[in-house]
Amino acid sequence: MKICIFGAGAIGGYMGVKLAQAGADVSLVARGPHLAAMKASGLSLIEEGEKTTVEVNASDDPADLGVQDYVIVTLKAHSVPPVVPKMQPLIGPQTTIVSGVNGVPWWYFHKLGGPLEGTRLETVDPGNAQWDGFGPDQVLGCVVYPAAEVSEPGVVRHIEGNRFSLGEPDGSRSDRAKALSEALSSAGLKAPVRPRLRDEIWVKLWGNLSFNPISALTHATLDVLCTDPGTRAVARDMMIEAQQIAEKLGVKFPIDVDRRIDGGAAVGAHRTSMLQDLDAGRPMEIDALLGSVQELGRITDTETPVIDTVLALTKLRAKTAGLYGQT
Repeated sequence: MKICIFGAGAIGGYMGVKLAQAGADVSLVARGPHLAAMKASGLSLIEEGEKTTVEVNASDDPADLGVQDYVIVTLKAHSVPPVVPKMQPLIGPQTTIVSGVNGVPWWYFHKLGGPLEGTRLETVDPGNAQWDGFGPDQVLGCVVYPAAEVSEPGVVRHIEGNRFSLGEPDGSRSDRAKALSEALSSAGLKAPVRPRLRDEIWVKLWGNLSFNPISALTHATLDVLCTDPGTRAVARDMMIEAQQIAEKLGVKFPIDVDRRIDGGAAVGAHRTSMLQDLDAGRPMEIDALLGSVQELGRITDTETPVIDTVLALTKLRAKTAGLYGQT
């Protein structure tokens, strides 16, 4: 089994080291100083205070790596459509594209059934770049739970979590899903195959669509924005709007809104990924985490006044920092 991780930053690097340690035939696509460090000295993982280094097959040119059985995409959502042409050397007729990207996935309406079957989402797949470039039949969904960071080029620090939930768009337990689950499990990662992956997508998205932009606007950490009465109320209103959309699409939430917000508060003084990107001068994941939910509101004829307001403010915040519409 040949596995390529496309976008081997923090999460992709963490997964890559774990797979390499388990003896998997894994390759990594990365760029810049991080790639140079991996080529020179291998890829290191700091986990539970211990540092492990593995030699990896890494390149910035997918043509160097050849056709794969699985291509696990761990880029930020806005970075994927522009690189679809570059990914083609990795993809053959039997290749599975594993979409480990935050937010509403571009394939969301593939094999969902009902009147919206096959609907395309412009916010996460402008110009149908992925729908046409990959084809949704080759996609396996993935919800990424671990937290990690690139502490320096060539070094990934694992913070918490080791679960990568997998799911077919039609909810089946396919051979390709089970095979990848076994490969990830053998590397010490949790990889359950879920029949209702969209439910998990929404529970994670619930927090991302509210906590991330609010933190970028206020610079507050999770414990503060989830307990301050004003920002908690804004987050709650956004989540209620999102829940109304999701339930129209058949999603079942296993927890309620207040428990989800309490869970965010329990994380403590955590700076969300969007706030980290803002502070570091990196493009912010606005469309995948927030714009896509607004688009789904329009598709389902659901009003989203609070989401609309926060989205407008966050977009302008990103634009004034030069961090919107970049890859």
